[in-house]
Amino acid sequence: MINNIEVRKLIPHREPFLFIDEVLEVNDEFIEAIRFISPDEEFFKGHFPNFPIMPGVLVLEAMAQSCALLGSHIMNQSANEQSIYLLCGIEKVRFKKKVLPGDTLIFKSSVINSKRGIWKFKSSAYSEEKLVCSAEILCADRSLNE
Repeated sequence: MINNIEVRKLIPHREPFLFIDEVLEVNDEFIEAIRFISPDEEFFKGHFPNFPIMPGVLVLEAMAQSCALLGSHIMNQSANEQSIYLLCGIEKVRFKKKVLPGDTLIFKSSVINSKRGIWKFKSSAYSEEKLVCSAEILCADRSLNE
């Protein structure tokens, strides 16, 4: 298990844009991470007043962060100016269920393949064991100086 302090060492995201609380399981092929969606999240104020729903793009961002954590684990390195995982594509996205205040999301991601520093992952988000979203996510290991 990787706690929130360790997550912050592996990826550069910070509040309010860090969407992984902890990693429940990780190996060289798979990661399972978790995020509690607090009713106090800022995005609920505008999406939507009187009917708060987590924006789908933020669910995808959380999924991408789990993929970046998996890539960091496989490469055995923390994010730094010379190596950071950048989102470079999303394919085959499907939303199946709304994410509401108080939900807990479980992210499950695995490597499909990698070529020349570009990684392709299969990723899914679940709430109460029901599929929320699935996608193929592409991340590139790049330098911030490029």
